[in-house]
Amino acid sequence: MTEAIKTDVLIIGAGPIGLFAVFELGLLDMKAHLVDILDKPGGQCSELYPEKPIYDIPAVPYITGQGLVDALMAQIKPFHPEFHLGEMVETIEKIGDPLFRVTTDTGKVFEAKVVVIGAGGGSFQPKRPPIAGIEAYEEKSVFYAVRQMEKFRGKKLLIIGGGDSALDWTLNLHPVASHLTLLHRRDEFRAAPDSVNKMRALVDAGEMDFVLGQVMALEGENGQVKAATVKGAKGEMSSIACNAVLPFFGLTMKLGPVANWGVALEDELIPVDTEKFETNVPGIFAIGDINNYPGKLKLILSGFHEAALMAQQAYHYVFPDKKLTFQYTTSSTSLQKKLGVK
Repeated sequence: MTEAIKTDVLIIGAGPIGLFAVFELGLLDMKAHLVDILDKPGGQCSELYPEKPIYDIPAVPYITGQGLVDALMAQIKPFHPEFHLGEMVETIEKIGDPLFRVTTDTGKVFEAKVVVIGAGGGSFQPKRPPIAGIEAYEEKSVFYAVRQMEKFRGKKLLIIGGGDSALDWTLNLHPVASHLTLLHRRDEFRAAPDSVNKMRALVDAGEMDFVLGQVMALEGENGQVKAATVKGAKGEMSSIACNAVLPFFGLTMKLGPVANWGVALEDELIPVDTEKFETNVPGIFAIGDINNYPGKLKLILSGFHEAALMAQQAYHYVFPDKKLTFQYTTSSTSLQKKLGVK
């Protein structure tokens, strides 16, 4: 059995609300680990609208989605949170009072006195490309995420897409694959210009291929792809030899395994009280867009409030023999010391 990672609090979801929860917990001396299915912190703000302006953060007239995430990461730095990215929580098991065993889809195991579900509207799931029969190849030779780069060593790799994920993995996996082809339906990209320039330089040097077109079908048997049939920009058909495919067609939000975690659900949301934002399971909390209660507003600022009250109750689970004294960061020298304020 995998040795469990022990922590005071496990936060499921590393979006803005999960990140701010680290701050509120840290002020009260609680250590937090965070698990997120995405490959970087920030949730929807980083993945779906990094440059979208946000105007309703108190005292911040304007900030981008990524700017907010960057500021939150700087704010929680004194508390040294540990991130486990590219992983999805599959099971939560109550093994003590309070103590939970949490397992991810990679087999990683956590033991925490408190679990905080801050998973937005659920977990991000990759969009399946419109290729007939692709299901037969999934998780065998077609993958929607890269968990271990070594799995692609020596492969004839086909990457499909034109966003940051497609370009980032093109550059990262190019030294690992025996041959790499990037396929996109047009010669314009939604990725960082620097990444695009580096990809084009590799193409010009003959170190990889870039093809304009769309995959119409996959060829292979027993889950192992051998080639992709491609329709070119002018309608011409061709075949690209490959034994591994990485399609990056964006993400969609699904409830995912939340339904199997033992907490009550109503219309795919988790009902909580408005005093502690605790679920029907003592020690498991839900904050942010995943929860519901009378008067709920799906706003980031509401989630920040929920995280603050959650931390007050979580303290009693983590430190049952200690008295909680409320303090202000503006006047408490002990809190300022934790924050590194001189």
